[in-house]
Amino acid sequence: MKVRQKSFFDEENRMAKISKIGDPLEMLNKVIKWEMFRTIQKNPVIRKETTNKGGRPPYDVVMMFKILVLQHLYNLSDDQTEYQINDRRSFMRFLGLESFDSVPDAKTIWKFKNDLSQTDAMEKMFCLFDAMLEEEGLISHYTYMPLFQHFY
Repeated sequence: MKVRQKSFFDEENRMAKISKIGDPLEMLNKVIKWEMFRTIQKNPVIRKETTNKGGRPPYDVVMMFKILVLQHLYNLSDDQTEYQINDRRSFMRFLGLESFDSVPDAKTIWKFKNDLSQTDAMEKMFCLFDAMLEEEGLISHYTYMPLFQHFY
């Protein structure tokens, strides 16, 4: 058996193939205005500003919300979410992560969800997310049948 040497463009070619097949997460990144969620998350309970040097900097709040979207769409536990982000190229691309980037662990994901649940931010963010999906014609609340079948 002949051993194939890895080329410089293997990763890029693989992701292009995934895009060509139809990555629903890539479509979400094209139609959802993710930065809108940053303003909802500006809440002292959710994001405590670091005043001193040291420790790991907090993960980006928009990326953390996108992780919650992944959990919702794929019905994942916190532990499975951590695993799937590390394992799946499409999840990493959706979150804007490279293979060398740090991935939030299950406890970090749990803490973020827990912090959000102490306010009305989670409900506001998912209502806005649903409204954007409906605006783009990807779901319809009138028929209670999602038009974007890849998610449900």
